[in-house]
Amino acid sequence: MPPVPIIKTDYLVVGAGAAGLAFADSLVTHSSAEVVMVDRRHRPGGHWNDAYPFVRLHQPSAFYGVTSRVLGTDSIDRRGPNAGLYERATGAEVSAYFEQVTGDLEASGRVRFFGLSDYRGSEDGKHRFVSRLTGQSTTVQVRRKLVDATYLEMPVPATHTPPFDVEPGVHLVPVGDLVELAEPAAGFTVLGGGKTGMDACAWLLDQGVDPDRIRWIRPRDAWLLDREYQQTLELVTGLFEGVSLYVEAAALAESVEDLFRRLEACGQMVRIDPEVEPTMYHCATVSVGELEQLRSVERVVRLGRVRHVGADHLVLEEGEIPTDRGEVHVDCTAAGLRLSPARTVFEPDRITIQQVRTCQPTFNAALIGFVEASFEDLGAKNRLCPPNPYPDRATDWLWATAIAQRAQAAWGAEPELNRWIERSRLNATRGLREQLGDPRVQAALTRYADHLEAAIANLECLVEANALDRRGVRTP
Repeated sequence: MPPVPIIKTDYLVVGAGAAGLAFADSLVTHSSAEVVMVDRRHRPGGHWNDAYPFVRLHQPSAFYGVTSRVLGTDSIDRRGPNAGLYERATGAEVSAYFEQVTGDLEASGRVRFFGLSDYRGSEDGKHRFVSRLTGQSTTVQVRRKLVDATYLEMPVPATHTPPFDVEPGVHLVPVGDLVELAEPAAGFTVLGGGKTGMDACAWLLDQGVDPDRIRWIRPRDAWLLDREYQQTLELVTGLFEGVSLYVEAAALAESVEDLFRRLEACGQMVRIDPEVEPTMYHCATVSVGELEQLRSVERVVRLGRVRHVGADHLVLEEGEIPTDRGEVHVDCTAAGLRLSPARTVFEPDRITIQQVRTCQPTFNAALIGFVEASFEDLGAKNRLCPPNPYPDRATDWLWATAIAQRAQAAWGAEPELNRWIERSRLNATRGLREQLGDPRVQAALTRYADHLEAAIANLECLVEANALDRRGVRTP
């Protein structure tokens, strides 16, 4: 038997998706560390390798990816439902971008990437990964830390198993296979009310499918973010104005119900059906044009989740509806967000990459990388990077926002970290300093400062008063 190869590194990063790459890019930029990255896929990019063909970012490309390389051209779309807003990369563009990022990192001479490799854990302080192609085992001696960039790895439609029974002969396709259909369908039944279901409906409508031929099973309606308030650079005034408005709403709300009425009234939350109270929140964004498009689908079924797809009927949690073999059933039921409990980010020999600022995965990973490179004290690192689990229910907005705003306040006391945030292309509020003379910005800054502490305190009180589960820190 040939000897097992042994390699040495400062950090072993498990997972070369968006989070792992953003962390490594930030760490390498701000330290002299050496990094080994392993991933079970054959190339970097994580879940983007399995994304459906028509997927796009729900946020602007201008603050997604890694700090050192621009994604796209930072341009504003002039046509289509995203007109007037910053461009959003396609899945193919994101995948190609992450391959370029990995090339940049490897060119530094301090990063090595091993694809088609499964991390198999550690024993006696030595880590091991195994090639999926050759079966060869490699030992890694880690001088500093293991970095888990897979803890919040997203489930995607192409690789998940449907959580319901399907009878033989039923035409059920994952959302990505819509582009492979060879014959017209009698109709389309979209299963799932989240971002993927929204994308499926929008794509079908874009292809000329009559809205009346689309039936949408929405077990839960979602609160959505108006994408106009999620812009950066030249449009950052709107973003910060939106932040100040939701902080004010949080400070003044007298109940959870009152909070969501205020958030909707000031434009910080929107919903597809004004008559239905949303119970879900996954940070999905929508433009005004897309919202109008989705509202054209009127055949909405709200009888809970799908339990069984038969040849002539669908069984839902709260009833049955008819179907037939000419109907194409589109599976959009993958969870989308990994709802793992919070875990301490920085441990003596381990880093677990998680959210800090709500639903900005690459910014958070880069932030954690910078903090690891720039601070020594473990307590200080964890104070600056409190874990903030992905939201699921509408009420999760409360504690997720409170955690993010407390973290933001802590960053303000660290000049070095503040300078990094101001320069980072992943920071959504980049460009705000150039707009300080704008009366809208001045008014928003005043509103934000006047209400921030009251907002955090009130959100925490509402969380406690309503016994809202925060998926607290898991003991390592």
